[in-house]
Amino acid sequence: MYYFIGIKGTGMSALACILHDLGYKVKGSDVERHFFTEKGLNERNIEILPYDENNITKDMVIIRGNVIKDDHVEMRKATELELKVYTYEEMVAKLTKMFMTITVAGCHGKTTTSSMIYQVLNAIKGANCLIGDGTGMANKENKYFILEACEYKRHFLEYAPYYAIITNIELDHVDYYKDIDDVIDAFTEYANNAEKMVIACGDDSYTHSLEVNKPIFYYGLDDDNDIIAKEVEYTENGVTFDVFVEDNYYGHFDLPLYGKHMLLNALAVISLCYYERFDAKEVSKILKEFHGARRRFNETVVGTNVVIDDYAHHPTELKCTIKSAKQKYPNKQLIVIWGPHTYSRTKAFKEEYIEILKTVDKAYIMDIYAARENDNHEIDINDIIKAIPQAEHISPNETDKLLGYEDSVLLFMSPNDLISFEQDYINKYHEFYDEKESNEN
Repeated sequence: MYYFIGIKGTGMSALACILHDLGYKVKGSDVERHFFTEKGLNERNIEILPYDENNITKDMVIIRGNVIKDDHVEMRKATELELKVYTYEEMVAKLTKMFMTITVAGCHGKTTTSSMIYQVLNAIKGANCLIGDGTGMANKENKYFILEACEYKRHFLEYAPYYAIITNIELDHVDYYKDIDDVIDAFTEYANNAEKMVIACGDDSYTHSLEVNKPIFYYGLDDDNDIIAKEVEYTENGVTFDVFVEDNYYGHFDLPLYGKHMLLNALAVISLCYYERFDAKEVSKILKEFHGARRRFNETVVGTNVVIDDYAHHPTELKCTIKSAKQKYPNKQLIVIWGPHTYSRTKAFKEEYIEILKTVDKAYIMDIYAARENDNHEIDINDIIKAIPQAEHISPNETDKLLGYEDSVLLFMSPNDLISFEQDYINKYHEFYDEKESNEN
């Protein structure tokens, strides 16, 4: 019996689903609050218990989430019973050795890129996946395993991939990494763990500084890349482009993707498919059906408005997501609802956040979510709000502030689960306009 302490985490829930799919007995525990990651667990009837030391028995192998400390009530019991304990990364590393593993790392875009790769490879050959949006599935007969590999605390160094993909390198997780050189060192070690090759975004300012002793191939828009997108055209319907590999034409792609960052994500997938010798027309056809990863630019039409839910939290991600919304909806007013994540990140990138949020029509800013931090790092969200003329504070119980907007995009951005906030707005919107229409009649 594999027992997960912290089973509702995005990676943990996906891993639990995978072990279940492979025929193992699985259950776990977590806080008694709903998370979007429960969907896959519930579909498989995987038992989720509230934390209790009596849950832990002698027949278990423990998998602990990264937020679970040694003094956790269930960890203390596991230690007392001398049970075998794996960290999340240790168990993933052990599992993925059974397959041809493709890891996707990067400070941005790895969830979407992993999801794209899974969709293509699964359609063509059959594939397993563990993706950071809580998606996990497996079949013993599949050749490939697509794994989103997180750089936080160098967790991705546990893995030994066949292909190592790098979407970009940038300073983030400033509560752990000292500076950009520290980040580059971690990605260098990650790249050198690749068995066959490294596929990296050549348009990124840092990927060329990696000292890699494995074959490395670059993709992007710049002419010095190995895999290049040419004749690129962005429209309200998406992006079209031609792909050339070392000056040889590979194929034409017409995809419902928005923003340069999404084009680059697609190029990472196309590059892998080229090296696996897949037909470009087949790859293009499958990618055209890609509808996004969970909590990545997920759209809901509400009257004349569009509600978009996105995981964006780093300044670069906010900027890219805002650009995508403007590309797809150039004639709509753009209203941003942003939930800052961690004091250290908010303080480190304060000026970048301010400049980005000045570019939208209205910015509603929530309190900073501390996440794993205890110290507020001497940053007050009002410091950011005061610097943006069209910004104001909002709490999840103040959805009335969002009523009255028409023909607008309401863009919710945060790693925090804002689904209930968004749903409350949607419900109140319909109530507001139903009542308005009733009064008019």
